[in-house]
Formats: sequence, structure tokens, C-alpha cells
Amino acid sequence: MDSKKADLDRVDRALLRALSVNARASGAALAAEIGVAESTVSLRLRRLQQLGHIRGYRANIDLAALGASLQALISVRLAKHAREQIDDFRSAAPHWPGVIGLFHTAGADDYLLHVAAADASDLRDFVLEHLAEHPAVAHTETNLIFEYVDGDGWQDLVK
Repeated sequence: MDSKKADLDRVDRALLRALSVNARASGAALAAEIGVAESTVSLRLRRLQQLGHIRGYRANIDLAALGASLQALISVRLAKHAREQIDDFRSAAPHWPGVIGLFHTAGADDYLLHVAAADASDLRDFVLEHLAEHPAVAHTETNLIFEYVDGDGWQDLVK
């Protein structure tokens, strides 16, 4: 069994599930939902953060409301697997304008970039400015996202 998973008891798992539904829940609300004292919630949350089980709290922003109504997944194949070029790409890509996430993958492609853009023209400009000119990049393939649906199946992992 994974040592991180072994560190989690029923209360820890219940806290993680509750926070995944509402990360803004108060300590009192969490305590009432889980059936423990508020001081227990406070101590457990601090411990879960220190152990890295809780990596942060985020707002789920509607990017379309900010003018970025187009999202895409861009597969990136590197030209060669020289450590310096890989490290350069890996350190730069997450900070390019519009990048939501970067996945290092196995298979024909090496990375998958999740990006947001105002429109197709902005997306094209992103590819030309950041990928086509990057010395480590040999090939890209852009897939537009028509719809995204949050999954909750991962919550079974904290039972």
C-alpha cells in the first residue's frame, strides 16, 4: 500500500471529500458534516497540507467570461530528447500566455498542453510564437475542446 494513502484515516478522507465539493467550507461546517470537533478539523487540515495531500485551494474561473472562449489540447512531440531542451521546454511552457496545464506523456507525443485563447486567430498565434519557433519542438497537433465535463470518479480514491 502507498505510504501516503496509509497516512489517511476516515476523518482525513472525509475532509478531503468535503473540501472537493466546497473548498470554502468553514471549519465549523466541516466539523458538523464529518462529526468531529472544529479543533480536530483545524489540526487535520494543517497536517494534510504539511504532508502535501492538500496542495492548495483554487477558484474555478469561467475563462469564457474573461474573453478566452476557445480551449485546445495541443500534442507536442520533441525533436530530440536532450535533457537541456526538455528542461527548457518544461520550465518555459507552463508560463506561456493562455497555458492552463502541461502534461508529460508517454506514447507518440511527449507533452500535452491545455491552452485557452480568445479565438482561432489567437490560438494560431500561440502555436506560431511559442511552439513552431521552439528549438525542442518537432511536431504539434492541435485539438479544439468543444466541451469539458468535470469528473468526480477520483473521489473513490479517498474512500
